Amino acid sequence: MDWLSRIFEGSNRGVSWDSRSDFEDFDRAIAMSLAEGRRRHGFSDDFLRKEDERLAKALHGRLKLEPSPWNRNMNRNANVHQPPMSISHSTGYRKCAGCNNVISHGQYLRCMGAVWHPECLKCHACNLPISDNEFLLSGNYPYHKSCYRENHHPRCDVCRQFIRTDAAGFVEYKVHPFWAQKYCPRHERDGTPRCCSCDRFEPKEIQYAALNDGRKLCLECLDSAIMGTSDCQPLYHDIQQFFASMNMKLEQKIPLLLVERQALNEAMDGETNGHYHMPETRGLCLSEEQVVSTVSRQPRIGMGNRVPNTRIEPYQLTRHAEVTAILILYGLPRLLTGSILAHEMMHAWLRLKGYPTLRPDVEEGICQTVAHMWLTAEIALLSRQGRRSPFEKKLADFFKQQIESDMSPVYGNGFRAGNRAVLKYGLQKTLYHIRSTGSFPN
Repeated sequence: MDWLSRIFEGSNRGVSWDSRSDFEDFDRAIAMSLAEGRRRHGFSDDFLRKEDERLAKALHGRLKLEPSPWNRNMNRNANVHQPPMSISHSTGYRKCAGCNNVISHGQYLRCMGAVWHPECLKCHACNLPISDNEFLLSGNYPYHKSCYRENHHPRCDVCRQFIRTDAAGFVEYKVHPFWAQKYCPRHERDGTPRCCSCDRFEPKEIQYAALNDGRKLCLECLDSAIMGTSDCQPLYHDIQQFFASMNMKLEQKIPLLLVERQALNEAMDGETNGHYHMPETRGLCLSEEQVVSTVSRQPRIGMGNRVPNTRIEPYQLTRHAEVTAILILYGLPRLLTGSILAHEMMHAWLRLKGYPTLRPDVEEGICQTVAHMWLTAEIALLSRQGRRSPFEKKLADFFKQQIESDMSPVYGNGFRAGNRAVLKYGLQKTLYHIRSTGSFPN
């Protein structure tokens, strides 16, 4: 009877009887116990019959134990669940699914359709034993709940917290289409700083630069930012050379001014010509006489996270031709500033070369195509030189992708039509067709 008593004691710890082999084991246990009792004590048949009935009732009560309930899925998009586990004492007839050795004596675990030594059922992440019901199964791999969460549950790249699950068990978060930055949807509403250049949210513990016109700039974009008109002159010269290489040299010297957002908006209100990309214009080709407040030069960053000592100077624009100046928003990285400048210089070239008034999608489309061509050339140059940071090349890819993925009817569709025409016919033939017909060639 001792053997059977020990098995019953094990069942108090949560044994689940779920296969024919379990009943066969108990049948053998009962038979051996009864034979042992008969040999030792020489009981009468009537006594043994009553004892058999008592044991059968006791066994029936033990078999009513149920396995522990499953938890709900933590992630509805993955095969993750909490399987049942039970603990029992070995009878010497089982093999461990972990080490493949016989479980001869002591406790064993039953889960995932197999039996295990307690030390052999290990977490797939930390490789430490799983000894209780607090575990999850992902595919065919068991995990501690805490390990699964640490390795598979998404963290917000902004607040660094685990992204919350909703009442249905779904994890709701957003992902930046280019940078793959994961973040809680609430950060779009809670005032979390977002870089005006690369469009990424800034992690809580990371500093950013606050420009004087209210824009925020991450420190990586700030590293190559052009902060004043005088600092932009070498880039202006490079883009003039780029136009000359395409047989599109600009003979007129056009003033280039870097300005704050408010000054750009005021200049845009005073301009009767041109098309503007909302929600924010970052460049402008002017044809009217105006007084513009320009940012001359300033350091990139000072105390805290503010850009200090903005020097604003008035600049009188006088009209000598169809173009009076090009305005660019200050404080943007070199590559973004260059692509905006290439776009606005194409506007200037069209006006100075006497092109007729064009449909918005045609004019903005060919200007975006030239900006895209300049970025493509810069990416090739960065790859050859190897002097720039990997982030700067990634940033160039981002600005290029922004042009390509723009869904606006004027800028986006216009670029795609213009780019197709240039790839098929070349830039000069496309421009000739635009001058002649006012549209892109098919």
